[in-house]
Amino acid sequence: MSACALVTFLVGGVWYSPLLFGKAWAADNGLSDEALRDGNPTVLFGGSFVLALIMAFNLAAFIGPAGFAFSTAAGFAAGFGWVAMAMGITHLFERRPWRLFLIDAGYHVVTFTLMGAILGAWK
Repeated sequence: MSACALVTFLVGGVWYSPLLFGKAWAADNGLSDEALRDGNPTVLFGGSFVLALIMAFNLAAFIGPAGFAFSTAAGFAAGFGWVAMAMGITHLFERRPWRLFLIDAGYHVVTFTLMGAILGAWK
């Protein structure tokens, strides 16, 4: 399960970096470089790792002892069909920018798909 949680950090490190979507994400959230530096790294990264572990355990419980192809597809379905769509509803009511929705939801679709692939590869 820790490999599944770790993949969220690896993808997130690139996804939310200036290399990909970091500047757009920060702008759409109204976060300055200074505000981004002010967070407590222990709370942010420690909390994120615990939450990612919970997501991985939950995904594993839903997938069960399936093979690689099904687990990867199930990870995608969970990321797209549950996480992204739930975020979409929230973004609609919060009147958040669609670009922000696509950045955040896209990250979760990718990470859930990869978590499913990892779980399927280990079965």
